[in-house]
Amino acid sequence: MKIQRLIRRIASMAAATAILAACSMSPNPVLYTIAPVDGQEYPASPPVVLLEQIGLERYLERTQIVKSSDNYHLEVMQNQWWGEPPSAMLGRVLTTELGQRLPRSVVISESGAVNAKPDATVSINIRRLDANASGLVVVQAQAAVVFGKKTDAPVLRDLRFTVPPAGSDMTAQVAALSVAVGQVADVVAGMIAAGGAPAAMPPPRGKAL
Repeated sequence: MKIQRLIRRIASMAAATAILAACSMSPNPVLYTIAPVDGQEYPASPPVVLLEQIGLERYLERTQIVKSSDNYHLEVMQNQWWGEPPSAMLGRVLTTELGQRLPRSVVISESGAVNAKPDATVSINIRRLDANASGLVVVQAQAAVVFGKKTDAPVLRDLRFTVPPAGSDMTAQVAALSVAVGQVADVVAGMIAAGGAPAAMPPPRGKAL
């Protein structure tokens, strides 16, 4: 019996050692980030624009990049990660993009240290941020802009853009995601500049559905 216990203990120790060795040999993750994309500038817009924290669907709230959510299956990249929390990354990028498109506005982020009374408040929910079964990148979002008090009625838009990646690797997919997120900024900037009235949008860089 003592020999059997010893054998089991040795086997357990060997298994633990193998697991630790496998972990130590795992490659370091490759870190990615969505990049700001320039768009059309609007000559008139509210002085202060507040971008609230980006809402994100729960399946996207992970370090690993979700490559696709089609066909009832989440394809998650184990060693290809976002370089920062996805909601924070999207907030940073969209703040930069809105600031570029609205040069007469100061665009501040709710998560930042700068506070000011906003003339327009922007809320964005990201509902999808991955590729479909055909390989096209899909960004689906909802946007709301409130002018004046937060209790005022918001201007609402449902948004969906698809962009074909230039290649099959993750760098190409993230580049296409960057273009699609820029399209979201195009529409939201137009909503802000128009004060809620319909505005002519710049030609999309991808395909809007």
